[in-house]
Amino acid sequence: MADNTPQAGASAAQPSNYFEQRQLKRGAAGWLLLVGLGVAYVISGDFAGWNFGLKTGGWGGLMVASALMATMYACMCFALAELATIAPTAGGGYGFARRAFGPWGGFLCGVAILMEYAIAPAAIATFIGAYCQSLFGIDGWMVYLGFYAVFLGIHIYGAGEALRLIFAVTALAVVALVVFVVAMVPHFQFSNLFDIAPTDAWGASDFLPFGYLGIWACIPYGIWFFLAVEGVPLAAEEAQDPRRDLPRGLIGAIVVLVVFCGLILVLAPGGAGAAALMNSGNPLVEALESSKVLGGPTWISRFVNFVGLAGLIASFFSIIYGYSRLVFAMSRAGYLPRGLSLTTQRKTPYLALLVPGAIGFALSLSGQGDLLILVAVFGATISYVMMMASHIWLRIKEPNLPRAYRTPGGVFTSGIALVLACIAVVAGFLVDPRVLVGAVIVYAVFVAYFALYSRHHLVADAPGETTP
Repeated sequence: MADNTPQAGASAAQPSNYFEQRQLKRGAAGWLLLVGLGVAYVISGDFAGWNFGLKTGGWGGLMVASALMATMYACMCFALAELATIAPTAGGGYGFARRAFGPWGGFLCGVAILMEYAIAPAAIATFIGAYCQSLFGIDGWMVYLGFYAVFLGIHIYGAGEALRLIFAVTALAVVALVVFVVAMVPHFQFSNLFDIAPTDAWGASDFLPFGYLGIWACIPYGIWFFLAVEGVPLAAEEAQDPRRDLPRGLIGAIVVLVVFCGLILVLAPGGAGAAALMNSGNPLVEALESSKVLGGPTWISRFVNFVGLAGLIASFFSIIYGYSRLVFAMSRAGYLPRGLSLTTQRKTPYLALLVPGAIGFALSLSGQGDLLILVAVFGATISYVMMMASHIWLRIKEPNLPRAYRTPGGVFTSGIALVLACIAVVAGFLVDPRVLVGAVIVYAVFVAYFALYSRHHLVADAPGETTP
């Protein structure tokens, strides 16, 4: 088994107040708030982003890819529910991989998750800009800066307040999705799903207009329906009862998300036509206002447009929470600069919020939401491979480890998620080689920092650094 003791050179002792300056607010979230957090992480994926898959695989390709990814995420959530009860710390996936594969494994998994969580808000910010353009006629860097400033400020104010606001905004977004679904049902036409003309690609048909490879190309967009739900365990140190609440939060969230994925994927292109939505920055509103549905702006489309902004805000808001807890945990243990884990008197990690937020804002200025999605997805899939490998490895090597929750199907379930995650990793850079180049550069910088400095300065008694 991996050596789970701190590596040679790790700091054995810290100032007496080291951990007093690095504390989160215990008991801020019950299981219902965690379900809301899991849905909030992802719900923006129902409002925008998924539809770009229509131009790479058509409706059939996107449907098959989304079904595969729904299977992957469902299996993964069951596996993560078990892992979260073994190592309930704020590091989430980084902590699981650390337990299974030692400091190097934990660090590499943590960097992958950080790549996902720091970049995803930047992508969402560009979609928020598209919605604000539609609603108020304003877009651009001032919109992005405004949203970053407001929601970073709320998070710095307090975790409990932030989580409750996330829940309220998410509930509002769910109402908008329900209104959309009800409005679209009468206008559904099966033929609208297949109105993209087949190309001459291998295996092309009305169902798969871009051929079999179109399914692979759609995988990152199928992931967008579920991306970041795995972040629920990042709230472990602020949960009321992590060993009970984290499994409930993960499983409850994935059930809600699978239902909405199916409804949106069928009804939006089934009403307006797949071809009409494949380049849209605001696909639900454009679907409602298309000539095949309502024929122009109505109170329903305005309501979905206005309240739909809440869906994007919910994901933007909650993923900021997620990356801050990951950075906090890795910094507290010495993997990242230790100053990033300092907390305020209200026990919020202010630097872990602000520094990645500044990076995300800079990335949002590119305006390339579709490319940012791909990079975030690529980082996510690497972490999925490592987390599922961690589940399998710990089941084999530590079968008697206390587990408050056990994954149905055991390693078979996590094995399915592992295989699908490996497929998703390959799909990410098949769509756009720039994704692989960007990921390699990010990893090279972080690995150099860890290899040359931080692995020699780990905090020996930090949560997750010692094996209970």
